[in-house]
Amino acid sequence: MIYLDTSALLKRYIMETGSDAFEDFFAEQAPLHSSRLTLVEARSALARRRRTGQITRKLESSAFEELRTDLQDGVLVLHALADSHATHALHLLEKLPKVPLRALDALHLSVAQEIGATKFATSDRNQGEAARLIGFELFFFEK
Repeated sequence: MIYLDTSALLKRYIMETGSDAFEDFFAEQAPLHSSRLTLVEARSALARRRRTGQITRKLESSAFEELRTDLQDGVLVLHALADSHATHALHLLEKLPKVPLRALDALHLSVAQEIGATKFATSDRNQGEAARLIGFELFFFEK
């Protein structure tokens, strides 16, 4: 099972460096897994890009609709967040003191471990390093 971080998944909906490689990966590997956190992060990232002028309001809306379509089509499966994920994320942060891992990235890793994923896809170098250190096979897509 492959878990997707939001940083990689957004490459499917917004053309950027690595989008073509990610699209091929997605098509070959679907269905892929992530957590409900991805919806919040994707919404936030798209809005931030609109506010900074990187994308239009129309592209922001269509990108989020494409994400919803992937969920409806079952090519992206979202897993619920639980209190246990926060506790596990805390343990990951303690276990990896030399990796500058952000809180939400640790939560993604926690969910991935707890759902039994063995592979992890991201565009975040620090999160990728943490994923590798805790035993995931890593798929890295450039930012």
